[in-house]
Amino acid sequence: MEATDVQEQMRLLKQLQDIDSVVASISHDRQQMQQELGTLDAEVERIGAMVSGLQENLEGLRAERRELEQALSQERDNVVRAESRLPSIKTQKEYVAVLKEVDTAKKMNRDIEERIKGKDEEIGALDQEKQEKDRDLAGQEEQVAARRREIETSLAEMDNTLATSEKERSEFLAQIPLTTRKRYQLLMKRRGGTAVVEARQGACQGCNMQLPPQVYNSLFRQEEVMTCPHCNRLIFLAGE
Repeated sequence: MEATDVQEQMRLLKQLQDIDSVVASISHDRQQMQQELGTLDAEVERIGAMVSGLQENLEGLRAERRELEQALSQERDNVVRAESRLPSIKTQKEYVAVLKEVDTAKKMNRDIEERIKGKDEEIGALDQEKQEKDRDLAGQEEQVAARRREIETSLAEMDNTLATSEKERSEFLAQIPLTTRKRYQLLMKRRGGTAVVEARQGACQGCNMQLPPQVYNSLFRQEEVMTCPHCNRLIFLAGE
């Protein structure tokens, strides 16, 4: 293989690796942004579930209060009916019995009124908590919507860059011999996205191991695409 052919291959490989690095970085950032969207949506869902739970509890308390109101109304009617019977009572025994019935009904009324008061306090506290969560939810939804717009804009830009990079990548790959191309792609997977590295001062810059003199000397002649005997990365001479 002529030196110019080797130089051209290494030039293409270095440019290809630069493109692949950009693609990998963008793909990573894209994934991170999508995960962020998922996290933001999950937080909105979490607060929304809390608001729904509070609303259900409020509805339950209000239903219980309505039942107490109905019971209080019924007991008050009982008091009125019992007291209305007093003037027509003939015997002392019956009079005492009705008075006892009235007294029991009034005590029941006071008990129900206290329970209603307790429900009102519960409802007030829960309603205040729900209003706070409603504000939290509205604020979170607003933040998520704003961040979503930012992320979607960034994702669109990333997609455009990826499309351009993929086109360039295909063009470079087509110019590289199949054997070298396969070796490069395998190394990219196995060596953390770095398949092409410099050889500087007799050492591979990928694994920092000293190269055998004959390998290092061969780099000057540029007769073939060389690999590091230690890490198998494709190597080129610094400055070339």
